[in-house]
Amino acid sequence: MELASAIASDLLRISADVFTIQIVPPGWIHFELTHSTLATWLQSLAVGSLGSREQGARSRGERANFSSPPCPPPPALLPLLPNSLFAVQHAHARCCSLVLLAHRDGLIKLREPVPNTSPAFWDVISPNPLPWLNCDQTMRLNHPDERRLIGELIQVVDNIECPDISGSVKWEKVALNLSQAFENFWCNCRIWGEVKIISPELAQARLGLLMATQSVLRYVLEENLGVFAPLEL
Repeated sequence: MELASAIASDLLRISADVFTIQIVPPGWIHFELTHSTLATWLQSLAVGSLGSREQGARSRGERANFSSPPCPPPPALLPLLPNSLFAVQHAHARCCSLVLLAHRDGLIKLREPVPNTSPAFWDVISPNPLPWLNCDQTMRLNHPDERRLIGELIQVVDNIECPDISGSVKWEKVALNLSQAFENFWCNCRIWGEVKIISPELAQARLGLLMATQSVLRYVLEENLGVFAPLEL
């Protein structure tokens, strides 16, 4: 416990704004991301292109040019996909359609929505940043299905960013788990209707979670599974 306390003290000195730390007998050190750090990370996923220079620019508040991948090949040239990958593509397309619907509905404002191609990232004018945090600087997203989806996003991005394990990851299973977490979130966490009227900031934060999910699904589909990530089906 004494050694753990010394280590924790040193870690807090250099990263107190990133983690909260708790010492648990017989000497475990438990880390938890601060709410502000998690909000910053989700913002970078929502408005950045995962694995590219644009994401770094967006996380630093710089302006990046809007870009999108090339149009998909004609349907006759698309390879046959297992039903499981179609489910992941459907989740990706659903995220895109919901974000574009929110733009048309005025819940958020995008600088340059593109209706016919799958966006590499979302160029959000307002609200910017998205209202991840309450006035007391705690996360708005506390529903179990919101937390599960965030947890899946963290796990998938860890797999992407860690080259030592990336080669052994079963990406189809990873994509399915993420798409299922999205489906549960969408079924149980409303955005429109009463939520939009009473708590528009919560609706906008949930839309941000949709954008982050779309970003990660697109990367896994195109970079890890080699299939097209459609904007609509």
